[in-house]
Order: sequence, then C-alpha cells, then structure tokens
Amino acid sequence: MNAPASSLTLREPRKPQDYPALADVLNASNPAWPVTPELLRTWDEARDPALFNTQLVAELGGRIVGAGGIGHDDFAFEEWRYFGNLAVHPDVRGQGVGTALYDGLLRRVRGRGAREVRTMISDEQTDAPGRAFVEKRGFAVVWERYESRLDTRATDLARFDDLLASVAADGVEFRSLTELRAEPERNRWLWELDWELFQDVPMGETLTKRPLEVWAKQELEDPTLAPDLSFVAVRPELNDPLTGPYIGYSTLGRNPSGFYYIGMTGVKRADRGKGIAKALKVAAMRALHALGGGEIRTFNDPPNVAMLGMNEALGFVRHSRSLRYELKLEDV
Repeated sequence: MNAPASSLTLREPRKPQDYPALADVLNASNPAWPVTPELLRTWDEARDPALFNTQLVAELGGRIVGAGGIGHDDFAFEEWRYFGNLAVHPDVRGQGVGTALYDGLLRRVRGRGAREVRTMISDEQTDAPGRAFVEKRGFAVVWERYESRLDTRATDLARFDDLLASVAADGVEFRSLTELRAEPERNRWLWELDWELFQDVPMGETLTKRPLEVWAKQELEDPTLAPDLSFVAVRPELNDPLTGPYIGYSTLGRNPSGFYYIGMTGVKRADRGKGIAKALKVAAMRALHALGGGEIRTFNDPPNVAMLGMNEALGFVRHSRSLRYELKLEDV
C-alpha cells in the first residue's frame, strides 16, 4: 500500500452536516447494502450512551473519502472487546486512507485497554476492510454466516395453507406489530421474548442483554422496520410474567433500495416443533406479496441447522457469506 497522500487528514465527523458524504462513501464501498444520511443519523442516536464509541473520517483535498468507527459490542459486551468497521471510497484505494483510519481507531481503543477487536466482512463488500486488509494485520476468521434470498413474486405461497390452518387450530394468533402498538406492555414483552429466544441462537458468542430503552430504539423504532410485515405469535390465554401472551415473533426490515430482510424469527421452547416459526415467516411473505411482493434476505449461522432447513423448505436460496474476524491484540 502506498504512503498516505500529503493532503490526507483525519478528524471527528461533524454531525449532521457530514451524514450525506458519509452515506456516499459507505454506498460506494458496499453497494449491496445502501444507506441514507437519515439512517446514519438515526442509528447514531440509537447507540447505548453507556458504551464507548468513537468515529473518524478521512479527507483528501477537503473531500470525505473514508470513514470508520469502533466501540463496545453491545450484542456481546466485554469492557475489553470492541467492534469496528471502516470504508474507503473506491476512487482513492491504495493511497493509505484505510491504513490511516485503522491506525487512528486502533490507537484509541488500545489506550482504553482493548484486548480484542472484531469486524464483519461480506463476500459482496468491494472495499476495506477487505479480507486481505484485515488478514495482513493479524485478524483471523472465527465465524461465518450465510445469507439466503427469496422473491415472493416467484414463490407459491398457497402451498402453505395447511400449515397456517394447523397453527390457527392450535389456538395461536398472529398479530402485526402495528396491530399491537396500542398494547401498553408490548415493548417490554417483546424485549423479554427477544432475549429469551436469542439464548438458543447458535451465534458462537455469549450475548448480553441491551437495556429496554436502547433495544426499543434500535429494534422497534428503527425506520427500516416494516411493522405491518412483522408478526407476533400470541396465545391469548397465556399470561407469562415476562412475555405475557407472546410466544414467538418474526420481523421484516426494508432497505432503502427496496429489498427486505428478516431481523429475528423464533418461538419459545414449549411451542417449538409445531410449525409456528415457519408460519410466522409465511405470514410476512404473504403480507409482502399482497403489497406487490419483493425480495427477502435472511441470515443464519451454520450450527442453526433447523432454521437453515426451514428456510430451504420455504424456498430461500443460499447467496453469500459474512465472515466474523477477530484480532487478539496481545498477539500483535
């Protein structure tokens, strides 16, 4: 890699005025998952204020050409563990922008006693942190995640009629998040349900529970969430002290470019094996189809054999991978 250009400068991002330029860099470096300035602002404001996070932008000739951030991992929090990412505009690759950002961010967390740094890289990413970039710096792959895709416009949804009927006959009702918004305990029940379900998702790490207020901002108030297409499985007669009548749920989010993605799908242990999780996804697929249809993307970890098999039965086709890299700082 070449030495940084003499006009390269690093600085803190200026918000909100830098959000459009940041979105341009991120979209150029990862066009498969475009973002908007408004989303970047919302996601920044939804961060847990109790956790550390720091960001840098890189300028060449007064133009923002790179950006990066690093902070505590709120999904798997340890004081010494950090999660980071950076992006460089393809126009300026090979000019030391990524290296400058990486070194600047790493210095900040080393000064806080960091022992481990993680990042995720998709097969579809076209820019740093690319695989060669992080591997050169000592990062190693510790986990992979599969992405699969389905288009409701090319799926025979009528073949799931019997499945939905059997779930309904068992006394389970599906309610959209929109239909449940007047329920005063909705957020708390969903928060507890989400935490319970995630305990059984094989993600290769020990998860931590986000505070209710943070979780609600990041999940239920995210502008990409499609509440009309996200469903909760309800047993009306149930009154669990933590989750009320909720026994499962599945969410769909909508990327600004138009495709949808599944956020979480799960059912409580006592109700597994009855087709409820599969039916939740079918309900979302049918609701989307009624609006004209579209592409749905989902992500699963290799040990989650049951969910991978379910998605295949629904018609999802494997597309790409995301790789989780880790750097043990005591080794470098």
